Amino acid sequence: MTERAERAQRLHEKGYNCAQAVICAYCDQFGLDEETAYKMAEGFGLGMGIMEVCGALSGAFMLAGVRGSKGTAHPGETKGQTYKTTRALAAAFKEKNGTYLCRELKGVADGNVRRSCPGCIEDACALIEEFLVK
Repeated sequence: MTERAERAQRLHEKGYNCAQAVICAYCDQFGLDEETAYKMAEGFGLGMGIMEVCGALSGAFMLAGVRGSKGTAHPGETKGQTYKTTRALAAAFKEKNGTYLCRELKGVADGNVRRSCPGCIEDACALIEEFLVK
C-alpha cells in the first residue's frame, strides 16, 4: 500500500467518508486546499449518499478533473480528455471489483460483499497513482 493510500485509510478511520479520505490524501500533491476539498467531497460518500458510484472512486474522478482541466479560462477544451480518464478509472476499478456501484460493492441486494470501504479506498489510490500522478 502506498503512503497516500495509508494516509487515506487514516483519514477514513478519523471519520472522513471514502471520497473525502481519497481526495484529502492527495490535496498537497494536486495543489488543493484540504478544507475546501473536504467540504466539496462530503456529498460523495456512501456512493454519492445514495449508494451509486463508489465514494472512493468519485474522489479519484474529482482528482482527474483537477489534473486534466485547464479551468475557466478554457471552458470545454479539456472535458473530453477528462471524461476519457474518468471512464478509464471506472473501467479499471470495475475490472478489479466487478462493479463500481456502492450498493453492489456492499452487497445490499444479495448479501455478497465484494469490497470493503478500506479496500475501495486502497484501490482508488492505486488507480490515482497509475492514471493521475505524474
